[in-house]
Amino acid sequence: MAALCNGMHAYGMLRPFCATFLNFFGYAAGAVRVSALSHFGVLYIATHDSIGLGEDGPTHQPVEALVNLRATPNLLTLRPADANEVVGAYMVAMERPKTPAVIALSRQGCANLAGSRAEAVARGAYVLRQAAGGPPQLVLVGTGSEVQTLEQAVPLLEGVRVQLVSMPCCELFDSQPREYKHEVLPPGVPVLAMEALAAEGWCKYAHSVIGMRSFGCSAPAKEVQKRFGFTADNAALRARELLQHYANKPAPDLLDRPDN
Repeated sequence: MAALCNGMHAYGMLRPFCATFLNFFGYAAGAVRVSALSHFGVLYIATHDSIGLGEDGPTHQPVEALVNLRATPNLLTLRPADANEVVGAYMVAMERPKTPAVIALSRQGCANLAGSRAEAVARGAYVLRQAAGGPPQLVLVGTGSEVQTLEQAVPLLEGVRVQLVSMPCCELFDSQPREYKHEVLPPGVPVLAMEALAAEGWCKYAHSVIGMRSFGCSAPAKEVQKRFGFTADNAALRARELLQHYANKPAPDLLDRPDN
């Protein structure tokens, strides 16, 4: 399927796309790599993108998939949080004819989030909700369906000025000016990330991460999410632990590196 799309793109006149579960991109990995290497702007739609698919179990839960895709040169991996960001993901993909894109979509329903904007996806990450009452004391950052979970955690952090960030595309965020990245991830402010996939790679963007460090399990989606900590209550608990860790010292600037 992916190889056929490469052939159609090489022939010309068409902008092909194909779709399957995100976990099955393991079978298509060679062809996806050829798309990136050959500058073929194939559009890949990857559904059922996390442990949230539930009863199909760990054989279908793609915990490691986004790490592999994000590490591939000249490939954009987008995980939108709601319908507005899905529109933005398609805009980004269609504006880059020589760069293939994988749009990872959740099985479970995702409500439209207050503050989400299609055009903001092009920056990779953006502030979805400003901290109320002053500069942020904590940043919560997530992708896909976990952004709404973090949004639900904000009211549980009473007395904490929280900035909520959606990061639909790490690669696009990496390409932004440092000044913008500091607006999203302010220096000295603890950052907690949540993504219902492998935690690997989030150390670039967060001081602590709620992510997968094992395969998933077979159960209804809400039970799986609760078992592995993808709930608003656990996000609030982990956030307070993070704040306590940095109570007497500033959190390291995540962008204070020579390659940033």
